[in-house]
Amino acid sequence: MERWRAGVEALRRLNPLPRPSRWMWAADAILAVVLAACTVGTVVRQGSGDAPVPPLLMPTPPPVPPSLPTPPLAPPSLPTPPPVPEAPFPPVGVAQHLEAAQPWLLVLAVLTALPLVVRRRYPLAAFWAVTCASLLFNQHLGGGDPTLYTFLSCAVAAYSAAVYSPYRARALTSLVAGAGLLALFHEENFPSFTPGLVPFLALVGAGLAANAIHIWKQRLRALQEEHEAATRLAVDRERSRIARELHDVVTHNVSVMVIQAGAARKVMDIAPDRAREALLAVEAGGRTAMTELRHVMGLLTMAGDSADEADLAPQPGLGQIPALTDRVRATGVAVELTVTGTPVPLPAGADLAAYRVVQEALTNTVKHARGARVRIAVEHVPGAVRIEVSDTGGTTGAPAGPGGGRGLIGLRERLAVHGGTLHVGERPTGGFRVRAVIPAEEPA
Repeated sequence: MERWRAGVEALRRLNPLPRPSRWMWAADAILAVVLAACTVGTVVRQGSGDAPVPPLLMPTPPPVPPSLPTPPLAPPSLPTPPPVPEAPFPPVGVAQHLEAAQPWLLVLAVLTALPLVVRRRYPLAAFWAVTCASLLFNQHLGGGDPTLYTFLSCAVAAYSAAVYSPYRARALTSLVAGAGLLALFHEENFPSFTPGLVPFLALVGAGLAANAIHIWKQRLRALQEEHEAATRLAVDRERSRIARELHDVVTHNVSVMVIQAGAARKVMDIAPDRAREALLAVEAGGRTAMTELRHVMGLLTMAGDSADEADLAPQPGLGQIPALTDRVRATGVAVELTVTGTPVPLPAGADLAAYRVVQEALTNTVKHARGARVRIAVEHVPGAVRIEVSDTGGTTGAPAGPGGGRGLIGLRERLAVHGGTLHVGERPTGGFRVRAVIPAEEPA
């Protein structure tokens, strides 16, 4: 059921139309009631003409005088009797009209127009309800004045199916089939057109055409708005993705470089060799940062054949975590790495997200917990990879500037794309802990 509803909504999004307003519902209800009333009225009038006249209402003929014997000679002239006025024929009332028409025929006459109330919301259902009711009604009645109103009801229903239905193939098939059924019994279903109907039909056609143009403009405007909204959403998502990539690449490497440069400055006079090692670490961090930045910018500027994929370094993953810990360990941070279980290959995006979890946790430790010891545990279990990065706590560095905490938010967004979860918080014994779980499909 849910899948069916989702399919219906998807089809409606392909053919967007605004929901009927209260004014539209009222207009459709008035149209349906007027057409139904006209149809019922013509049935009552047509039925009353065929109704038998009750015997009590028949006029009484005047009495015939007895015949007189004919004399042999011309009789004297007799006075002509005054004419006896005929009894007036009593008119048949509305009650007799309704009695002459069968009740089920009146109900069928109402059904030839009443479904037009929902012609905008359920156009195909309204079209078939009006068409079937009109076919049965006209087939029983055999033509006459009501045919004009049933024809108008069918025309309005067909117009609604063509304009409002989101199912193009079904609407076209329904219109062809309905027209074929009406044409099959054309003598009963089509009214006899007179010259007086031509202006009326021309006005109706012009009104329907103008309304159709208005509806198509509304649909085009809705499609344009939906396209613009989708474009804005795609731009926002791409901007967020770029911000995450730049944050992860720049923040980690620059933080490590700052720590190394500060250490080199402090020991430059008393221990030139240690200062030289720190500067070499700064240089290595800068090269790593440039490599990853080049990779990110290369993905952003890639355009078909103009991209030189050979110059792009592969994205980092779980396999590069030992090298990452070595670089952080070179800054003087005590880092312990433990990997358990049998590694399972991860998709490129999930593998990069796992690497970013460790990288962001180490960056936060270097920036905000100086002198802390860090423990990294990567556990490969059936169906998932569990990563935990915890530290023992240390000296708090400079407070986070604007945008602080964006790294953890970006990690949650990364992991959510691949069905992963992230939990962060302080440890009861002091320090901070980051836990991530990433689903992994086992090889068949």
